[in-house]
Amino acid sequence: MYRAGDEILLDEGVGFDERPRPERPAMSAPPTLRVAFIGGPMYDGLYETIADFERTASLRVEVVAKLTHPELNAFVKQALESGAQVDVISTHTTYAPSQVPWLRPLDDLLPPDLMSDLQPRAADLSRIDGRLMQVPRNLDVRLLHYRRDLIPAPPATWDELLRIAAHRTRVSHGRNPVFGFLFPGRDSGLFKMFHELLVAAGGRLFDERLRPAFDTPSACWAVEQIVAMHHQLRITPRDLATWHFDEISKSFRAGDAAMVTDWPGGHYLYRDPITCPVFDRVALALLPRGPSGVRAADAGCHSFAITRESRQPELAAALIGHLTSPASQLGEARRGAIPSRSSTLAEARSESSANAAASARWALLAEAEGTMIFPPRFAAYPECENAIWRNVQRAMLGELSAANAVQRAAAEVDAIVSGQTAGHGRERD
Repeated sequence: MYRAGDEILLDEGVGFDERPRPERPAMSAPPTLRVAFIGGPMYDGLYETIADFERTASLRVEVVAKLTHPELNAFVKQALESGAQVDVISTHTTYAPSQVPWLRPLDDLLPPDLMSDLQPRAADLSRIDGRLMQVPRNLDVRLLHYRRDLIPAPPATWDELLRIAAHRTRVSHGRNPVFGFLFPGRDSGLFKMFHELLVAAGGRLFDERLRPAFDTPSACWAVEQIVAMHHQLRITPRDLATWHFDEISKSFRAGDAAMVTDWPGGHYLYRDPITCPVFDRVALALLPRGPSGVRAADAGCHSFAITRESRQPELAAALIGHLTSPASQLGEARRGAIPSRSSTLAEARSESSANAAASARWALLAEAEGTMIFPPRFAAYPECENAIWRNVQRAMLGELSAANAVQRAAAEVDAIVSGQTAGHGRERD
């Protein structure tokens, strides 16, 4: 009698042969890596190469999340605290110290040639308490993007930027609006704006004992600049408080603003007339100087890490090796990112040597690296960042005075760091 799974053979002149087929070993499913990545136009191009890696490595990569950084951090925390299986995550040198309990040290998994090829700053930021906890994807530092048809020269100072932005917004009033200047109105983007202004005014976030050191006139000036931009002079969209980095980039590229700050990884979007109708009118500059005469650009590295719960760390390391390989890094550099590998950075700059604009941009990014500022790295840092940007946002919306916002943020941060175990996951930059 025929049974499901039997092999049916034709024997000429006899008909069906009902002999059962021999037992065959079951085909095993390929191993699967579960990953949670940061998503968005600056990042997604790299993930298109994963299909090639899957074929070469004979495994499957399941992307369980692809989110903005604030959403990703929340997802990773919830997933790993609940014991969910995730092998590889996107993280950042700023946030990885808060994730250390869930991350696997990588010193024994990665080839020495990768580590020796890293730019020194990227290599240093990837270590926490001496251990390699992540592999840097890039080195991120923002530039000012401005419309050269609207602004003859980039502003030298933040005060000058404010005056120019107010003027450009006024002359655009009543027609298709062109806002003077865009910056993220929430989360880490708003914090970075505050941090850059604070340092440019001569201030700092923390003292040597990791206590808040920003309840100062410098911080009040920084918040006052943000309040003036959004609440008083109204040089920004009214719904700015809901905008992340991607929204401000998209608005500027659509021709809706005279100035914006943006990351290198999205540069390819500014060169394409489809994604940037004003592509031929965009110029780049360093961030302006503050009252202290200093330029300051909040910086860090996007990175990849392996969780302690990964059951296949060698395969996870192979995936990270692919995502940060010279070929992958060069692909990201061609889209605009600053690669973490020294050899790839040299190759990208060499490729651009015949293009005056591209060569000038790499030179400008090298100059911007001299203005980089880094928050201190410790486990409770993300909570501190949240406390600061939420109070700054309330001032931006007219709910608090600048001085009150600074005082409240400093008090909340002091309470947070007072509850942190001394020295745990702490590294000052």
